[in-house]
Amino acid sequence: MAVKIRLKRMGKIRAPYYRVVVMDSRTKRDGRAIEEIGKYHPTEQPSLIDIDIERAHYWLGQGAQPTEAVAALIKIVDEGKLQTKEPKTPKKDLYEAAVAAAGGKNDAGTDGPTPRKKAAKKAEPKADAKADEKTDEKTDEKTEAPAEAAADEAAKAEA
Repeated sequence: MAVKIRLKRMGKIRAPYYRVVVMDSRTKRDGRAIEEIGKYHPTEQPSLIDIDIERAHYWLGQGAQPTEAVAALIKIVDEGKLQTKEPKTPKKDLYEAAVAAAGGKNDAGTDGPTPRKKAAKKAEPKADAKADEKTDEKTDEKTEAPAEAAADEAAKAEA
């Protein structure tokens, strides 16, 4: 069985990353691996190369053949030319630096966010106001009519 050390592609369509794997040469590119010995992220700046060099040398000693890309990665790791990424600065530190640069005071001592302003009440359209007046007039007429009828009945009772 011919064993190869090669890259197994993973990730999204335009954001690939690879795993450095040991697998049978007859299996497909993203098929089952015998062992995963590292990872390679080419899209990061600088590229992330993380290979277990002891396992790579073990498999090379057993007769595994590296592909050209993996041979180049192993060479970089062996020679120690591996560039490392700077650690990210925390967002809190960036914020404090920006506040200091602006010359403002740090608002860490405040009680909380400023309260929201209340929305102004909407004025009713005039067309609706006229319609309300008409209904009030109708109800007044209905209430007046029974009152007039009661007054007429009271007048008849007195007579």
